[in-house]
Amino acid sequence: MSAYPQMRLRRLRRTDWMRRMIAETHLTPADLILTTIVSDAGPDRVDIPSLPGVQRLSIKALVEQAQNAADLGIPAMAIFPNISDSDKTEDAAEAANPKGLVPEAVRAIKAAVPDIGVVVDVALDPYTNHGHDGLMEGETILNDPTVEMLAKVGVMLADAGADIVAPSDMMDGRIEAVRQGLDDAGHTDVAILSYAAKFASGFYGPYRDAIGTSAALKGDKRTYQMNPANIDVALREVELDLIEGADMVMVKPGMPYLDVISAIKAEFSRPTFAFQVSGEYAMMKAAGANGWLDYDRIMMEALLSFKRAGCDGILTYAAIEVAERLKNAGV
Repeated sequence: MSAYPQMRLRRLRRTDWMRRMIAETHLTPADLILTTIVSDAGPDRVDIPSLPGVQRLSIKALVEQAQNAADLGIPAMAIFPNISDSDKTEDAAEAANPKGLVPEAVRAIKAAVPDIGVVVDVALDPYTNHGHDGLMEGETILNDPTVEMLAKVGVMLADAGADIVAPSDMMDGRIEAVRQGLDDAGHTDVAILSYAAKFASGFYGPYRDAIGTSAALKGDKRTYQMNPANIDVALREVELDLIEGADMVMVKPGMPYLDVISAIKAEFSRPTFAFQVSGEYAMMKAAGANGWLDYDRIMMEALLSFKRAGCDGILTYAAIEVAERLKNAGV
């Protein structure tokens, strides 16, 4: 084997074309899932101060964004709701309303942009008056009643035309219940993307602002979301969700958990996704706006890190701007 001075690894870094030619990891618009917030009140577009560049969108504006994403080659979009406080209740009944904001948004998108995939969050926190992902009794999050409700919500969203349902609650047994509900309702082709390893993270703050749950949340979510210290448990969660019928699994947040992503992909060789969450996106935007870092450069670096770790796809608020950048670069 050659060594210096015969072997000079810098030869392969000398020019742009050489660096591009031998790159081991590639990012394309097809790797991105656009993360969106739909709202049932106010103008078509409302800025979210803690998520610079992201807006709450009316259904009309959401459809326009779906068309833009499809034109850029982004294969799918994920929808998260900001609903009126008056519709938030202890039992999260609005989550299962077939005429609610999200099913109406799904129907509008599939009618106008049928070729883009629609991923819907199956969770109760946007609809509860306490901000938790599950039904509560006193201070306790109830697992089994929550699972029963989630199965109903998953079927309702599939009825509306969703292509992928994504349970994000971290209740035990919810994947099996959602899969059974979908199959019993004739939705055998609707896929499940499980938030299989969702950590109790400090990176979710701007998202909670976006969907209007920050003020409502009582306590924290550590009795059901995962301890950031654990990776073996993450592998167990993924294994159970796959056994229960998950088609794809996801790690959330993304960049602080690249080791978890890599371990999951190596262990299971199944479609594996990451969620570049609101806090990751917002801190890069803030650093860029203040001139501390080059936002465009660090965003691309972060997304490449997900691909390098083994991700098949990435949920990100930056999907459209990144896809535009890749298009301009000829990717």
